[in-house]
Amino acid sequence: MNYSDKFKASINKLKFEGRYRYFNEIERCAGQHPNAYWKVNSKSSEIIVWCSNDYLGMSQNDLIIKSMIDSVKCMGTGSGGTRNISGNSSAIVNLEKELAILHNKKKAIVFSSGYVANESSISTLLNILDDVVVFSDEKNHASIINGIKKSGAQKEIFRHNDYNHLEELIKRYPIEKHKVIIFESIYSMDGDFGDIKNIVKIANKYKALTYLDEVHAVGMYGQTGAGVTEKMNLQNSIDIIQGTLGKAYGTMGGYISSSEEICDAIRSYASGFIFTTAMPPALAKTATESIKYLKNSDSERKLQQRNTAILKKSLLKENIDFLNNNSHIVPVMVNDPIRCSEISNILLNEFGHYIQPINYPTVPKGTERLRITPGPLHTDEMIYDLTISLKHAFNKTNNIVYKNYA
Repeated sequence: MNYSDKFKASINKLKFEGRYRYFNEIERCAGQHPNAYWKVNSKSSEIIVWCSNDYLGMSQNDLIIKSMIDSVKCMGTGSGGTRNISGNSSAIVNLEKELAILHNKKKAIVFSSGYVANESSISTLLNILDDVVVFSDEKNHASIINGIKKSGAQKEIFRHNDYNHLEELIKRYPIEKHKVIIFESIYSMDGDFGDIKNIVKIANKYKALTYLDEVHAVGMYGQTGAGVTEKMNLQNSIDIIQGTLGKAYGTMGGYISSSEEICDAIRSYASGFIFTTAMPPALAKTATESIKYLKNSDSERKLQQRNTAILKKSLLKENIDFLNNNSHIVPVMVNDPIRCSEISNILLNEFGHYIQPINYPTVPKGTERLRITPGPLHTDEMIYDLTISLKHAFNKTNNIVYKNYA
C-alpha cells in the first residue's frame, strides 16, 4: 500500500478546487500595527494587514506590552504544569475573577483557547446533563459543532437566527427534558448578530439553558467591553457566556463564565481543562490588564467603529459587493474559490494589502469572500487605497471564466 499517494491525492483535490490553504508568513512589529512584513524566502515586503482578529490592536498597546515584559521578568515564561499539578498560579486565579466580574457571573474558568473552551465545555455540559437535547444555530462555529458531536447528545439544528423554527423544534419535547440552546452573539463570517432577545424568551418559556459564544464581541461592545449581552443588558439572561482573550484583548486563551455549580462541574470533568498545561502566569496577568484597560477606555472601540463606517461607505461608492451588517466585520463577497484566491494574491503582490481568502468549509461553497476587519489604527488613506485596489483586482479578474467545483 502506498500511503503517500493517498495523502498527495487529498491535497491535490483541494488545490484543484481552489481550497488549498497557503499560510503567508507575517512578521508583526510592535508599535507598527496594522503594518507588518510579508516574508517569502529571504525577501521581506511591507504590507498592511486587514484580516487580523487583533481587532483593537491591543497586542501592540504599549501598556499591555510592558505588562507582558514585566510579568515574564517577575514570574517566568511557563506555568509549570496543569491547573491541578502546580500550574494554578495567582495570576490565572485573578484573571478568572476579573472575567467573572466582567460578565456579571459568579465564576469563570480559563482554557488554552476559545476553540478548546467551546469543545470541552459543551461536550462536558451535555454529558453531565445526560438525557439532554441540544439546539444549535446552523451557522455555529466548528468548535461548537465538534463539542456537540463529541458528547453524542441528541441535537436539533435550527435555521440561522430563526427563533420561530427554534420554537417549532423545542416544543416537540417534554418540558421536563433537559435542553440547551447554543448560539453566537456575532457570527464571524457574515458579521451578523444573533437574535439574543428572542432566543432568551424561548429558553425561558421552555426551561432551557442558554450557552452564548461571544468571542467576536468581547472587548468590542458594551460600556465595559463585556460584549453584545452587556450592550443589550441581557448578561443575566444567559446561563453560560463563552469568550476569548485572543481577539480584541490581544493575548491568547479562552474561557467560560457562569454559575459556581456549572463552572465547578466543567472544571472537574472536562478533559480539555484537566489534562492540559495551564496558561503561563505572565500571559494571564497581561490578559487581565488588557481587560481592565478596555473596561475604562472606549477610544479604541469608537475609532474602530468609525473606520468600519468609512470603509463601508467607500465600498458602496465603488459598487463593491459586501454584506452590509451592523458589526465590525466586513465580508466582501467574491462567490468563487479560485477568483477569491486570485483577488487576494493581486491585493498582496501588487498593492501590499493582506486579506486572506475565506473558502469552504469555513463558508458554504459559492459564498467565498474576503473578510475585512478594519481597526482603530488603519488610516483614512489606507481605507481609500484598499478600496481602489479591490476595484482593480475585481476588474482584472472579471473576464476570467471560473469553473464551479461545487
